[in-house]
Amino acid sequence: MKKNVLSVLSVLFGILYAQTVAAFCPVCTIAVGAGVGLSRWLGIDDTISGLWVGGLMISMTMWTIDWLKRKKYNFKYKEVVTAIIFYALLIIPLYYQKIVGHPYNELWGIDKLILGIILGSISFYAGGKWYQSLKAKNNNQAYFPFQKVVMPIASLIILSVVFYFITK
Repeated sequence: MKKNVLSVLSVLFGILYAQTVAAFCPVCTIAVGAGVGLSRWLGIDDTISGLWVGGLMISMTMWTIDWLKRKKYNFKYKEVVTAIIFYALLIIPLYYQKIVGHPYNELWGIDKLILGIILGSISFYAGGKWYQSLKAKNNNQAYFPFQKVVMPIASLIILSVVFYFITK
């Protein structure tokens, strides 16, 4: 119960004090976080959970990079360093808790959760970049309402459906 209260308070704090950034929108991040929690609760395969974790990691990394830019924290390779820190903070504890690295939890010779994180990260990032390129071609206007949310999340949904049938 205490964990749930802290989670709700964290989300509310984030919503109340969120500022406009050029990274992925807060709705995307909340949707990805909800997807992770829901998939684990439902007992969905780790590959699919990893897709959503990867999307969440990209969103958090981009938010942090934008925050660093706004605060004028300039250092060499800040994008790469930020990404490495976030992924290390995710994967190292999972490894020591034996959530990743189990030899019977692999797909194509790669741990299912790690595979999902990699593919989810790539897909979420690509969906966001695709949105930006389409918007630039359309006089800096979205083609439809909430396109900025739909495109990155849709990429994760499509991959989730694909991996549902692959891992079934």
